[in-house]
Amino acid sequence: MSATADHAEERTNPAARLGFQPGQVVQEIGYDDDVDQELRESIEEITGAELVDEDYGDVADAVVLWFRDEDGDLTDALVDATTMIDEGAPVWLLTPKTGREGYVEPSDIGEASQTAGLSQTKSFNAAKDWTGSRLVTPKGSPNKR
Repeated sequence: MSATADHAEERTNPAARLGFQPGQVVQEIGYDDDVDQELRESIEEITGAELVDEDYGDVADAVVLWFRDEDGDLTDALVDATTMIDEGAPVWLLTPKTGREGYVEPSDIGEASQTAGLSQTKSFNAAKDWTGSRLVTPKGSPNKR
C-alpha cells in the first residue's frame, strides 16, 4: 500500500486514526446499546480480530473503555482497565459528547486519570456521539499488581 493510501485510510477509518495496528488484542469494557458500532467495526477491521470483553484472561495490547457519568466511579473503572495491559499501552476512554446523556466533565476525566496513575496524551472526536481520551500508564511505573 502506498503512503497516500495509508493517509486516505487514516481519514476514512477511525481506528487507523487512533493508531490501532493489525494483530493487536483490544479489550472492550463498558459495552452497551449506545456505543458507536462503526468505531467498533473499524477497530476489528484494522486489528483483524474481534474485540475481547471484560472477562478476557490474558494481556491485551489496548483497552477501549466506554464510560458514562452514571456508570459509577471513573477512577475505579480506569484502574480495572489497566490490570490486563502492559505498561505504556493505551486506554482509549470514550465518553458521551457535551450535551449527550451520560456526559463526563473533562475535569473529572483528568482527576480520575491522574488518581489511577495514567497520563492523558490527547483528546479527540472519536465518533458522532463520543469523545475520546488517550490515556497511558507511564513507562517504568511500578506495576500496580
